[in-house]
Amino acid sequence: MSLQLDRMKELTEKLSEAARVYYQGQDEIMSNFEYDALYDELEALEKETGVILAGSPTQKVGFEVLSELPKERHASRMLSLDKTKEVEQLASWLGSQEALLSWKLDGLTVVLTYEDGVLKKAVTRGNGQIGEVITGNAKTFKNLPLTIPHKGQIVLRGEAVIPYSEFEKINATLPEEEQYKNPRNLCSGSVRQLNSEITAKRNVRFFAFALVSAPGVDFHNSQEAKFDFLREQGFEAVEYQRVSAETVADVVKQFSEKIASNDFPSDGLVLLYDDIAYGDSLGETAKFPRNAIAFKWADEVAETKLLEVEWSASRTGLINPVAVFEPVELEGTTVSRASVHNVSIVKELMLGIGDTIQVYKANMIIPQIAQNLTKSGSLEIAKKCPVCKQKTSIHKENGVEVLVCENPDCLAKKMKSLAHFVSRDAMNMEGLSEATIEKFIEKGFLHQMADLFHLRDHRDEIVTMEGFGEKSYENLIRAADHAREVTVSRFLYSLGVPNIGPANARLICRAMGQDFQKVRNAKEEELAEIDGVGPVMAKSFREFFDNPENNQMIEELLKEVTLVSEGQDDTPSDLDGLVFVITGSVVHFANRQELKELIESRGGKVTGSVTGNTDFLINNDSMSNSSKNKKAKERNIPVLTEDEFITKFHIK
Repeated sequence: MSLQLDRMKELTEKLSEAARVYYQGQDEIMSNFEYDALYDELEALEKETGVILAGSPTQKVGFEVLSELPKERHASRMLSLDKTKEVEQLASWLGSQEALLSWKLDGLTVVLTYEDGVLKKAVTRGNGQIGEVITGNAKTFKNLPLTIPHKGQIVLRGEAVIPYSEFEKINATLPEEEQYKNPRNLCSGSVRQLNSEITAKRNVRFFAFALVSAPGVDFHNSQEAKFDFLREQGFEAVEYQRVSAETVADVVKQFSEKIASNDFPSDGLVLLYDDIAYGDSLGETAKFPRNAIAFKWADEVAETKLLEVEWSASRTGLINPVAVFEPVELEGTTVSRASVHNVSIVKELMLGIGDTIQVYKANMIIPQIAQNLTKSGSLEIAKKCPVCKQKTSIHKENGVEVLVCENPDCLAKKMKSLAHFVSRDAMNMEGLSEATIEKFIEKGFLHQMADLFHLRDHRDEIVTMEGFGEKSYENLIRAADHAREVTVSRFLYSLGVPNIGPANARLICRAMGQDFQKVRNAKEEELAEIDGVGPVMAKSFREFFDNPENNQMIEELLKEVTLVSEGQDDTPSDLDGLVFVITGSVVHFANRQELKELIESRGGKVTGSVTGNTDFLINNDSMSNSSKNKKAKERNIPVLTEDEFITKFHIK
């Protein structure tokens, strides 16, 4: 018994940590296959021993919400569904009843409330009891009706999802380290944004799967009638088919044949009794309602041999493992590679070259390693970066071990500095996105900053690259030529000096008379005396310019650009001398940092606390009793909402 309890404790800890990472982050520490296997093992041990430990994942419904969004308790608890991987069990479960078999979509569950025909409230599932209010974001879902014909109150549930096609487009625009692992994580991050404008750009769609209540409407004891009603109101309902015990196996097969071409992520099917009264009469367990059951396909697993593990470097220095194995057929396609995600999973799987592994496709789409049958544990973690060949080390981030390149000058890491150099507030070289810069680095066009001004040398190759052409090439050259004349402060900011934002760069350049040679040679004491700079910033500034490699970079750049006086800069400086404090969540900006950067780019300064020097406090909750609001009111400092700030200072 003690061994069983020890194993249960171990399983509870592993599953809880995996759930925490899965629900709150973009990474993952184990595959869905492994999670399901461990979950089933824990559930079996609980039945065998009659013991359920506090905190057991089998007793939880979801995970605690961690967000700045408002929270609200659901009127009725949202339970998970019991599940099976056996089609025969579906037929047995049905008995003489008929039911609706539908997709179990893999996104984020949302509860909607309509009153008088108008969408009044949208709340995420959260932990099943308390969710987050995302009404503003829900109004941006591409296919969601904001008004409906029915004028009484209705409450419904559905799944917010992002199609695979949209997922791939969005990931292609993001730096590698910011890319999402799967459409579900992207959807969760999109739906729970504090800025609804970001949600709107993500093309989230909503599929209704349950009508919770519609007082006064007679559905003639049929769940299918509820679906008909929802469609009449303008909702897209999840695809379903009516089945009996005799037909359910054939219909499951029909659904499975659609998965490869389905643009929407799904992780199984849901079987729901059509007879409402019968389903309700069965009641519910502590975790599952008894009127429905989930079906998950038994994953097609193939055995193969691990040939190698490639270590792929990213622009942040993270080095990600990719398993390469002897090709196998899975779900109708040949696969030979699978991401292993991080060092933690490499160790968990105890990988070694030559090991016999089992692979499958998560949700019948994404190749994953299910388990390692050999478990040699002999794989050596890469000691050198595959790009720069310099030393690597293992770091622990949020409980997950990751491999990192320690070389600050690694070519893979130049992405950040190059992207900063061409950004809007720096050299403003339009058309040079991070994706384009990455392609140019891979092609060998870029080795240092100054190479951005020599793209003409690679014209023949650029115009024939995928996604490029003569017009794209000409736009790039025009942007580079335009950047050859730049103000001293923009040039200083573009160099990426630590802690120096656009406003600080402007302050320093003005103090040094717009003379860049004076700027680069300024002593630490001189810089520290500049109002708005201070000793910490002065120290990092001096360290940057004392670095020989940085000075070599600057000399090469000065051969390409002409520095002009501040008066010729086209950036507005109407916030010069004004000191702002920002608190609370923002709506019109991606985050507070973006708002801070805008203020600094126009000459203002942003500090962390309200003092006698503060000119304005920006807080969307201007009536809040927060300490910052109280201090501002005590000192007669104006408190502006974002809208008031935008109007007052003519922000476009």
